[in-house]
Amino acid sequence: MNLLDARKIEVSYGGIRAVQGIDLCVAAGELVCLIGANGAGKTTTLRALCGMTSASAGEVWFDGKRIDRLPSHEHVRLGIAHVPEGRGIFGRLTVRENLLLGAYLRRDHDGIHRDEAYVYELFPRLAERQRQSAGTLSGGEQQMLAIGRALMARPRLLLLDEPSMGLAPILVQKIFEIIRRISKEGVTMLLVEQNARLALDLSDRAYVLESGRVVLSGPASELANNPQVRAAYLGG
Repeated sequence: MNLLDARKIEVSYGGIRAVQGIDLCVAAGELVCLIGANGAGKTTTLRALCGMTSASAGEVWFDGKRIDRLPSHEHVRLGIAHVPEGRGIFGRLTVRENLLLGAYLRRDHDGIHRDEAYVYELFPRLAERQRQSAGTLSGGEQQMLAIGRALMARPRLLLLDEPSMGLAPILVQKIFEIIRRISKEGVTMLLVEQNARLALDLSDRAYVLESGRVVLSGPASELANNPQVRAAYLGG
């Protein structure tokens, strides 16, 4: 059974159909990516899957339960964590306070402390800056914090929206190394990423979106060698 199963999802803004009947699925343990040009509907799709945007049609199922009619905090309670485009950190709070907000639904204090230590192991820079205001962090550090905060929810499904946006190449490589490690440690992921080459290299499967529709899907390695994908997203 798929952990996530989206069926005929549609999202409209003011009469404009931004997402037009998308079908996608993610099996437990998979890392799946969505690629496409700006405005293709990638971020809107991710927001619809986690309840941040209401779908005007279609169904979203998570672990056999229909969730598209549930509020976003119930998605978190079920085990879906979302790292939004732009990171969404709380700039006036410290690094540690941001991390602990990721665990706000949890009551297992020992587990929270263990997961906090795990985040600091993944991102030693956050350990060094845990008492620092999050708004004073660099862009790369804020991205680390956004991922770390999502991990504090101990998610069964992690939705990542454009984790490389605005980062220097060396930081992009670091972030993607961490994403690869998290995936190998068993966290299921759905990744939206502007760097199609990196995303396809990292992922098990991929979907290509154009104008709110899935136009191609399959194993990431096959799509990386698809002439259409190479010409449009990989520089030929």
